[in-house]
Amino acid sequence: MLITRRRALQNISIGGMSLAMASCLRSIKAASVAEEQTLPKRFVFVVKSSGIDKFNLVPEGLENHFVSPSDGKKLGNQGRLPGPLVDVSLKDHELPKKLLALDRYKDRLTILQSLSGVGFRGNHTKGFGTLSLHDSESVAVAPTLDCLLGRHLSAGPYPMYGMAMNGRLLGNDKPEDSYCYPNLSAYGASKPVAFQASPQKAFFELFGASVATPAQLEKKLALNGNLMDFLSEDAKRVQKQLSGDEKERFDLYLNSFHSLRIIEKRKAALLDRIQQHAPQLTDRYKSKATSSRIESHFELATAALIAGLTNVVTLRPDTLGVRYSELGLSDHVHAIGHLGENVASNGWTGHQARMEIEKLHVEEIAKMARKFDSIPEGNGTMLDNTMIVYMSCSSGDHHCEGHDWPFVLLGGIKGKLKMGRYIEYPKYGDQGHRSVGNLYLSLMQAVDLETANTFGQMDSNLKHLNLKGPLKELMS
Repeated sequence: MLITRRRALQNISIGGMSLAMASCLRSIKAASVAEEQTLPKRFVFVVKSSGIDKFNLVPEGLENHFVSPSDGKKLGNQGRLPGPLVDVSLKDHELPKKLLALDRYKDRLTILQSLSGVGFRGNHTKGFGTLSLHDSESVAVAPTLDCLLGRHLSAGPYPMYGMAMNGRLLGNDKPEDSYCYPNLSAYGASKPVAFQASPQKAFFELFGASVATPAQLEKKLALNGNLMDFLSEDAKRVQKQLSGDEKERFDLYLNSFHSLRIIEKRKAALLDRIQQHAPQLTDRYKSKATSSRIESHFELATAALIAGLTNVVTLRPDTLGVRYSELGLSDHVHAIGHLGENVASNGWTGHQARMEIEKLHVEEIAKMARKFDSIPEGNGTMLDNTMIVYMSCSSGDHHCEGHDWPFVLLGGIKGKLKMGRYIEYPKYGDQGHRSVGNLYLSLMQAVDLETANTFGQMDSNLKHLNLKGPLKELMS
């Protein structure tokens, strides 16, 4: 019997059609997942000084183990009350006042409490140890997390870009107007990263191509190339006369010129995107006011990430010598850190002043998140592929023993991390306690950066605990 096309189609069962449709949908889903995995992943580290107040990070309706229930006193350092692991959804809890600017992003917000980073020195700051978890307050001895992620995720001119208020802890409280070294980020031992302090100079460094014509840019690249060729020829003669440390320093000097040439070439390839997303150069970029500088740094960081100039930014919004005069505070950050319940210059207690400073930072983080969330990317938005980490270089206290180190995570790495949670680990030394190293391993694993099962120096006081691997409560 002749089987026509119509009869063949009529003979296909509903079940067969369902199987074919299911197979097709699986193929579409697999292609979508593959596409999502190729989207760029980004990190923003916002590292403040003088600790992040852990007392006012507990959502409404949850027991606050950092405040005495008898008299309401704040419990510092190791004073935290013992308690079990707390792992709850933020959905049914009001955020603490400090974080209310992030309320619309509850499902992409996670608060981490009671991680520890003990065993390396640091009085007011852990310095390079903040992101490397080594005993290296003022001298880099290992690569830091932001630089490791920057190299792994690098696709633009800058593997990692840093901006800081200044590089000093105390002393002159006026912001610097050029590069500074906040002793925070490093590509390796004795390879610290210079941060840009001036918003105006950061603009021209990042977006100078946006105000140049293609002819001017081509001329600049040619000039840089000629200069590098000249230096290379001259360097061969000089190198023969050097040895030991002098030769090593000279090699680093030459490498810096070579790196600049590569950066400019990569910027030229991104010219359209740079011109499209460059922020407007305003007088605010010249301001010396603390809040204006912080706002400018966040604005530039946001634009740099959107334009593809880098996938990792580290921001240092203040140091101990900075004054927040816009908040009516004449006290610098160091003095505020020592006030506690005593009164600051504007009538706030020290704890309230610290909270208001942190609210200012969080509001800038919220503005950054809104911008990222407005940009479609894959099946979601740019925020879904960006992780903003708010933390301090001195854990949860002005003097950084590191027994309680709070972190606020905002954004996502496309389902690799469980967001929308409040997670508080058992007290330092108790069973189930975890370290900052476990968090850093989680962030690295989320972007497929191969690592060992530990990060940084291990705490000799916690040998009785298993501190290997990522935070299972955070991983999807």
